[in-house]
Amino acid sequence: MCIMNIPANFSHIVETVYDLPLEFKEELKDLLEHNIADARRREIANNYKIAQKEYKAGKLKSSSSIKELKKML
Repeated sequence: MCIMNIPANFSHIVETVYDLPLEFKEELKDLLEHNIADARRREIANNYKIAQKEYKAGKLKSSSSIKELKKML
């Protein structure tokens, strides 16, 4: 799907979903919730990998001292 077509198609999709029977709406809701959770997990995992690389490259600082952490902010 082309990014440029999303706004025009989105309202059509919403209207179509509104016309679905309740049971289909509930199934679609469950599918979307799982899809969103999976996407969020992938995003968190990717952010972790990036942070690990940055830490190993010395781009990140860490400390267990509250005073040091406050200074880093």
